[in-house]
Amino acid sequence: MSGRASRRVRAALATAISLSTAIALAGAPDYLGAWRITSAVVAPWADRAHLDPAEENRLLGRIVTLTPDTIVGPQPFACRGPHYRLETFTADLLFEGQLGEMQASNPRISAQALAASLGFAGQSWKVLDTGCEIDWHFTGPHTAKIGLNDFVYTLSKL
Repeated sequence: MSGRASRRVRAALATAISLSTAIALAGAPDYLGAWRITSAVVAPWADRAHLDPAEENRLLGRIVTLTPDTIVGPQPFACRGPHYRLETFTADLLFEGQLGEMQASNPRISAQALAASLGFAGQSWKVLDTGCEIDWHFTGPHTAKIGLNDFVYTLSKL
C-alpha cells in the first residue's frame, strides 16, 4: 500500500472511531464526560484549626472523566465499576447531610443559606451517587460540587 493510500486508510479509521464514539455518547446521560476541578473553598463544616493548606490546591486543574464503566482521575476520584444513580436532594441532605447536621446542632444556622453560599440556587438539586467514594452535587448542567477533606470543590464540564 502506498503512503498516500495508507494515510487515507488511517484518516478513514480515525473518522469512523470519532463517529462511533459520538454516536455512543449521544444518548448518554449529561453527567458523563470530562470535568475540570476549577476551584475550592473551605467547607462550612470544616474545623479550620485542622485544615491542611496544601489540600486546597492539590486537585485544582485536574481532570475527572466519568464513563459508563469507570471514573478516571486523581485519587480518590478514580473508580472501576461505578453504579450511577441520580437523586434529588434538598439543602439539608447535601454533602452527606453535613448542612442538615449543622442546622440541627444550631437552629440559627440555615442549611438553605449555607447551600446558597456554596452556589446552590433554588430548593433542590440533582445529586449523582456514583457507588464509589464521592457524590456529585449539581448546581447546573455544567457545574458540580464535591465535598472532600473539608473543602468543597467546583468542577466544570469540558
